[in-house]
Amino acid sequence: MPVFEYRVRDRSGKVLKSQMEAETATQVRDALRAKNLMIVEIKPPKGGLNADIKIPFLDNRPPNLKQVAIFSKQLATLINAGVPLVQSLAILQKQIEHKGFQGVVKEMRTDVESGTPLSETLVKYPRIFNRLFVNLVRAGETSGTLDTVLERISAFQEKELALRGKIKSALTYPVVVLTFAVLITYFLLTTIVPQFAGILAQLNAPLPLITRVLMAVSDFLRNSGLLIFVIVAAVVFAYRAYYKTPKGRVVIDDLKLRMPILGNLLQKSAISSFARTFGLLISSGVNIIESLEITKGTANNAIVEDSIENAKNVVMVGEQMSSSLATSKVFPPMVVSMISIGEETGSLDDMLNKVGDFYDREVDEAVDGMTAAIEPIMIVFLGGIVGVIVAGMFLPMFSIIGQLSQ
Repeated sequence: MPVFEYRVRDRSGKVLKSQMEAETATQVRDALRAKNLMIVEIKPPKGGLNADIKIPFLDNRPPNLKQVAIFSKQLATLINAGVPLVQSLAILQKQIEHKGFQGVVKEMRTDVESGTPLSETLVKYPRIFNRLFVNLVRAGETSGTLDTVLERISAFQEKELALRGKIKSALTYPVVVLTFAVLITYFLLTTIVPQFAGILAQLNAPLPLITRVLMAVSDFLRNSGLLIFVIVAAVVFAYRAYYKTPKGRVVIDDLKLRMPILGNLLQKSAISSFARTFGLLISSGVNIIESLEITKGTANNAIVEDSIENAKNVVMVGEQMSSSLATSKVFPPMVVSMISIGEETGSLDDMLNKVGDFYDREVDEAVDGMTAAIEPIMIVFLGGIVGVIVAGMFLPMFSIIGQLSQ
């Protein structure tokens, strides 16, 4: 019999981890709920006993979010049109171009044909369908609104794609300019500066400090390529290793939110993502504790995750989560007030959707503001680098010309 791993919380809030033999994850869920345990996570059986369930050709190239969003939209359209689920999956299997995803949909269709609920077969492919997707589908199956839930998932994924695109476009310009600045600086220091240095050495000209510094940097870049590579690799490795530690992740994520210009954009995008994810789960019938747990898993920022975890703990003892969010560094008073009103009036999902829409517009404005601010900064930065190099090389020449003219 398959072995499922699970994590639950008891009435005191303590996290417990164990295993259970069962035919399906539904049986595990029912058994845990019968014991009044709050389910945090149920991991699917890993082949025989506990080996990972994998599709070989998916290991290196899983379908991207856009492909999954298209799949959700098409599946919702087919089910809404009255096409049976098995037939809908068969139709989509033929339309999907991604070979690995096509194989997954084929396996899903086989499972559904054998009587397995769609949500249970989705659990087998966590690299494609995350906990948010699985729990929403499960809620749709329970309430008989699978087509509506799938449409909500598709709309959510489209907004998520749009948000990622906005942030990516905001960061592309400075990254491109900075890359060109580094390449131009490297070219000038390793090619042009040595030629001027040779000329100045022949003339025995007195060298100002800025020229001596440039010549020293030029020699270092030309003669210490391996050392530079080792230093860069060591810095990258140290950063990644530190970020993997709980303390390191908190420190770095906090710095990200405090950064000028970029931090404002990241905070607003985090609020937008929180509101849309949490609102989608609540409106689809997922209980508030589980919704907060799933939302926390999609935050991608330790500070935001801590804020959501604190809110969940407050809700577990019967208090309003807005009281916890009010003490957070992430959520401004306006957001807290709207969530508080939603809790008091029973329209939390509507308020969250309004917050999400508002901060979507805020992200647009933040992207425009960031682009407008960074453009002149990058131009001044690049011009400053070139200007320093030109000044360092030509100041001695001016001195020589002045001496000759006397």
